[in-house]
Amino acid sequence: MPNGPAVRRRKLGAELKALRGRAGLTSGQAAGLLGWHQSKVSRIETARSGVKPEDVRRLLDAYDVRDPRLRELLVALAGTEQDGEHRRWWHRYRGLLPPEYRDFISLESQATRMRTLETSVVPGLLQTPRYARAVTRASLAGVPQAQVDALVEVRLARQEVLRTERPLELSAVIDESVLHRTIGGPEVMRGQLAALREAAALPHVVLQVLPYTSGEHIGLTGPFVIFSFPNTNDLDLVVLDHLTSSLYLERKEDLSAYADAFASLQARALSAEDSLLLLAERHDDGP
Repeated sequence: MPNGPAVRRRKLGAELKALRGRAGLTSGQAAGLLGWHQSKVSRIETARSGVKPEDVRRLLDAYDVRDPRLRELLVALAGTEQDGEHRRWWHRYRGLLPPEYRDFISLESQATRMRTLETSVVPGLLQTPRYARAVTRASLAGVPQAQVDALVEVRLARQEVLRTERPLELSAVIDESVLHRTIGGPEVMRGQLAALREAAALPHVVLQVLPYTSGEHIGLTGPFVIFSFPNTNDLDLVVLDHLTSSLYLERKEDLSAYADAFASLQARALSAEDSLLLLAERHDDGP
C-alpha cells in the first residue's frame, strides 16, 4: 500500500499535468518558461521526484492558475512543512507526530469534505477534551503524561477545521456501540454525548447512527475516512488507520468501492433527525 507522501506526489503530478494541458502547453514549453530542463517537468508530473512548494507556485503562475484554494491545496500536497514561510500549526509538534499523522492533518486541513465511518470511538473531530484524553491514554499505555497532553492538544487543534469561515463538510456514520461504550467514566461520556448533539446541529455536519438492528453490514470491515478536495481532478483519497500506521488508497476502483460503501452505510443508518433523537435519549438515560 502506498504511504502518504507517495500518494501526494502522484496526485500533485497528475493535477499539474492536467493544468498544463488546460494551459495549452507542452512539457517542453512549460520548462522553457521557467528556465528548466524538460525532464524536470516530466519527473514532477510522473512523481519520479519531489517538488518544492516554490516550484509548484511557479508552475501554477505559468499555467495562469489563480484560484487561491486550488493553489493552496497543491502547495500543501508538495509538503508545506519544508516551506518556512508557510509552516502549519502542526509543525511545532514535528518531534511528536509520526509523518503519517502529519500527512493526515495536512490533508484534513485542505479538504472541503470528509466522510468517515467510526465503529469504536467518537470521530476525532467531534471528541471533547476529556474523552480525547481517555482515548489517547488507552491507545498509548505507558506514554508520559506530557506526551498525552500534547497529543490531546493536537486532536483539539484539528477541530478548528469545523469552525473556520469555510468549514469542512463532515458526514459521519458511527456505530451505536460508540454511544454505549463508557470511555473515561459516566461523567466524561455524558459530556461527550452532549457535545455530539451540539455538533450534529451544525449545518455542515451530518451525523448518523448505525443502529444495532442494522445487523451485518459492510462497515464491519473497519473504520475509514474519505477526503474530497476543491476544484481538482480525482484527488479524493481513502485513509485506513491502523495501530502503528495509515494506508492511503487512491485507485479509482478503491475510491468507488469506499464511496459506495459509505452511501450504503448512510442508507442503513438512522436519519440525521432520528440519530439526534437517539443521542438525546442516550444522554438523558445516562451512560
